[in-house]
Amino acid sequence: MKITPLAIPEVLLITPARHGDERGWFSETFRQAALEEAGFKAAFVQDNHVRSTTRGIQRGLHYQKPPHAQDKLLRCVVGAIFDVAVDIRKGSPTYGRWVGAELSAENRQQLLVPKGFAHGYVTLTDACEVLYKVTDYYAPQAEGGVRWSDPAIGIDWPIQVSEITANDRDNAAPLLAEIDSPFVYEG
Repeated sequence: MKITPLAIPEVLLITPARHGDERGWFSETFRQAALEEAGFKAAFVQDNHVRSTTRGIQRGLHYQKPPHAQDKLLRCVVGAIFDVAVDIRKGSPTYGRWVGAELSAENRQQLLVPKGFAHGYVTLTDACEVLYKVTDYYAPQAEGGVRWSDPAIGIDWPIQVSEITANDRDNAAPLLAEIDSPFVYEG
């Protein structure tokens, strides 16, 4: 398993090894000890599975507020997505900046999005399925969000904005300048 910090080093890109023969392949997709060696110590408590039917489906940018904040470990097992993490930690030297990666069934890469980041993705293919682990249980009263199209963040989505379909909640989410982030950078 290869673990690579991105431009915002708390966000990790994970590439599991794949071992194959004439029967097919085997891949270890999660190893707590490997994440701990990379500095991530939290335990996951819930797995989620999301299916999106068409290209251009936008989900996010979401986060859960403390005390229900979540770290997320995501992978795309059918199709491809462009996955994004936006730093919303007050006082962070990278506050308001984003990092992203294409996750696909083909490249097998995963993204570890820590607490203090808003998270979202757009589907790049029809019929996408995403699996992700979280470190706290879903708590609707702790939901928060930032608008996926906030020009101050300036996410460079790899498809035209006119091709993106988001739900009413995500389209109406506040701009980054309008939120009082519950997260503080502890550098």
